Amino acid sequence: MIDKDKRFPLPLSSVVEKNRKPAAGTSSSAKVATPQTATQNAARHIQRGAFSSDSQTSQSARPAAQPLQANRPTPLVSDAVRMAMVARVAKQGVKDAKVLAAMEAVPRHMFVEPGLSGQAYIDASLPIGHHQTISQPYIVARMIEVMRTNGNGGALNKVLEIGTGCGYQAAVLSLVAKEVYSIERVKPLHELAKANLRPLRIANIRLQYGDGMLGLPQVAPFDGIILAAAGLEVPQALLDQLSVGGRLVAPVGARHQVLQLIERVSKFEWTKTTLEDCHFVPLRPGVM
Repeated sequence: MIDKDKRFPLPLSSVVEKNRKPAAGTSSSAKVATPQTATQNAARHIQRGAFSSDSQTSQSARPAAQPLQANRPTPLVSDAVRMAMVARVAKQGVKDAKVLAAMEAVPRHMFVEPGLSGQAYIDASLPIGHHQTISQPYIVARMIEVMRTNGNGGALNKVLEIGTGCGYQAAVLSLVAKEVYSIERVKPLHELAKANLRPLRIANIRLQYGDGMLGLPQVAPFDGIILAAAGLEVPQALLDQLSVGGRLVAPVGARHQVLQLIERVSKFEWTKTTLEDCHFVPLRPGVM
């Protein structure tokens, strides 16, 4: 049973080797999305009443998703708290029913430190160590929604995430895309994401430790690319790995950051659209 559990999430090599031709004689294989003080958010949401009728209305208006299950009991959270979080995200403007259902299905508290489990479903980014954060629920949903609004009716066969972090966004992406590839440059976070995702036994995520600014040319092109860190510009290597008709969503900027949508309209042409202000950790090259 232990060996079987270690198969999840599957490594990138399981796909790369499978698709590689064997050599002769060998065998193959408008809003500002900023981090907020958690305690202030918790107090505000309690005052508003987390279990309002808005949550019930939003729940009935979208298709149900199969919740991801794991043996990690957390008495401080419940399904109702997660539903209330999704209702707030919908109220902030996210309309995509499939994205909202995915947000409701993924147990966000499993991706934060146990001491922060009680704050997992407030609209705030939370620390995950190594000067990195798990993005606030709204910005996760917003970026995925924008990526899905493509010319293929929202179909995403293959997507790439730059900055795995704790693995939360990859888990949400796994419910809206056929295949998810995610790169993390900080080795301990790469290992943390594997540990967090393993109990959920998600078979369509491939994790890679490496420099996200280089992308994964060996499995490109991608229908969608999401960056979880902000650079002064989007690396050309990532633009080249976007399929024609695909969408890339990334924070761009230094002190003042904006969420940017880049669409590839032809082999040598991309269009850029600025969406809203945001705040992310900086995008850095190399590994550590």
